[in-house]
Amino acid sequence: MHDPAPDASVRLRPLNPFSILAGAIAAGYVAALVLLYMRHQWIADAQGRPIVTDFLEVWVAGRFALASTPVSAYDWQAHHAAQAALAGHDFQGVLNWSYPPLFLFVAVLLACLPYAAAFASWVAASAAGYAATIGAIAKRRDAVFFACATPAFFANALVGQNGFLSAALIGASLLFLERRPILSGMFLGLMTYKPQLGVLFPVALLLDKNWRSLASAALVSAAAIAASWLAFGTATFRAFLHFLPATSQAILTDRGEDWNKMQSVYALARSLGAGDATGWIAQGFAIALCVLMLFWLRRRNASFAVRAAGLCAAAMFATPYLHMYDFVVLAVPFAFLFRERAYDRTEWAGAIAANVLFIGFAAFPAPVGTAIVAIVFALVLRRASRLPGTERAVSGLSIPLRQVA
Repeated sequence: MHDPAPDASVRLRPLNPFSILAGAIAAGYVAALVLLYMRHQWIADAQGRPIVTDFLEVWVAGRFALASTPVSAYDWQAHHAAQAALAGHDFQGVLNWSYPPLFLFVAVLLACLPYAAAFASWVAASAAGYAATIGAIAKRRDAVFFACATPAFFANALVGQNGFLSAALIGASLLFLERRPILSGMFLGLMTYKPQLGVLFPVALLLDKNWRSLASAALVSAAAIAASWLAFGTATFRAFLHFLPATSQAILTDRGEDWNKMQSVYALARSLGAGDATGWIAQGFAIALCVLMLFWLRRRNASFAVRAAGLCAAAMFATPYLHMYDFVVLAVPFAFLFRERAYDRTEWAGAIAANVLFIGFAAFPAPVGTAIVAIVFALVLRRASRLPGTERAVSGLSIPLRQVA
C-alpha cells in the first residue's frame, strides 16, 4: 500500500487549534513533572533518597547485576530489602523484578548513573523514541503532540515505567513490516523483554506468510537470549523461570495487586467475583476473539493500516498481564488509523472517550482498561466494515496535520 503524496499547501498550513491544544497539554505534563521534582514529590525526596515508584526495581536490579549478582534481582526478599534501604524506609506492596534477563542490559546501563539522573534519562530517552515512532507512523509531525497529550503519557513518566519502550518497539515493527520485513522482525524480536505483549504477532505473520519478518524475529530473539545467558549466567535464567509461576500466583491468583491496577479481561472477571479458573476461561475467550479478528481482517482484505491497528489492539486484549502504563501502546493503533485517513466525528469521539476513561481509572474498582481497548477494537472493526470511499472526515474535526519531514 502506497500512501499518496501530501499536498504542499497542507504542509505549509499553520498549526490547527486541536494541535495547539494537544501541544499545550503535553507541555503541561512536562511542567507538572518539573514542579513535582522541585517539590521533592517525583524521583527523589528532600533528602535525595528515591521515592518508591516502579523505576526503583529497575535501578536496583541493575545494581545487582553490576555487583555480579544478577540472580539477586529475582530474589524477592533481597530485592525488597535493597529498595527499602535506598528509600530509607520499609513499604508495603510488590516491586519485584519480573522481566527476562534480556532487560537486565537496560537496567545495567541505567544503574551506571546516579538514581535521579538514571530516572530522568530513562523517561526522556524512551519518551523521545515513542514520540518519534508515533509521528513516523501517522506521517504527521503534529501527531507527536497528540501522542504526548494522552494521560497515559503522564502516568508512564510519573513512575518511570517501560510503556514508552514497548510502544516504540511495537510501532517500529509494524511501521517497517510491509517494506522492510527483516528490520521489522528485529524490532519484534527485541520485544522478548516483555513477551506478553507480543504473543499474537507470530499468528499475524503466519497469516500474512511473512516468513522473512518471522525468521528475523526468531533469530533476534534467540540472539538476545544467548547474549543475556552469556552475560548473566545460567543461574539467572533458572531464577527467572522459577519466578514465572510464582509471579502468576502472587499477582493474579492471589490478587497481589488491586484489580483496578491490572487491566486485563482476566482481572475484569475476577473483579466481578469470578474465581481463578473462570478468569482464565474468560481470558481464553478473549484470546480466541482476537485471533478471529485477525482472520476476519485478513479475509476482509482490510488495508495494512487497519490490520496493523487491529493487531496492536488485539495484543493488548489478549494478555492477562496488563497495567495502565502499558496503555501508551494504544497510540500506535490510533496513529495507524489516522495514517489511512483523517478521523471522522465518531472516531474523534472514540479517541476522546478512551482518554477520559483513562483519567478516571483510579476511581473505578474494576479494570476500565478493557473498555478502552474495546473502543479501539470497535473503531478498527468499523473502519474495516465500511467500503473505501464511503467515509468522509468531518471538516471541523479532521486535522490537516503536517507531513513528517
